[in-house]
Amino acid sequence: MTLDRINRKILSVLQQSARITNQDLADRVGLSPSSCLNRVKKLEEEGLIDAYMAVLDLPSLCRSVTVIATVSLKDQSTEAFKLFRNATDDIPEVVECYTVSGAFDFFLRIIAPDMQRYNAINDRLLDLLPGQVNISSHVVLETGKPFKGYPLAQLLDEIKPVKA
Repeated sequence: MTLDRINRKILSVLQQSARITNQDLADRVGLSPSSCLNRVKKLEEEGLIDAYMAVLDLPSLCRSVTVIATVSLKDQSTEAFKLFRNATDDIPEVVECYTVSGAFDFFLRIIAPDMQRYNAINDRLLDLLPGQVNISSHVVLETGKPFKGYPLAQLLDEIKPVKA
């Protein structure tokens, strides 16, 4: 599938406003409603649109603690990595898990109701491979720039110089 200018615009608009009506989306990208809907369906079928989600204001909703955890495994085998990665899938509070290169092996974002629950999650992860897991926890004090979508204009267009 080609990502022409209109498909890129559709993706950008939906990323910022997923609840937009098809009519409003069509108006913003300069298409008829039926053509716009066909393009959106094609983008969904191709897997370029994975899900539509509401961004919640968690502090207004409930009490929680956000922890960024870096994880290093002493056992660098494929089996150990798979075991650890699969275990994170079974813990709902682990909302993101990245396998990374560098000084540690995994980067986790964990949202727990309190530190007691985070400690239980931490213990569960440590017990996966006793003596083989090192976790460094960083409690988030404030979110300066929350995730609001991917910079599609910068990622999909020609490389542009960064302004100093």
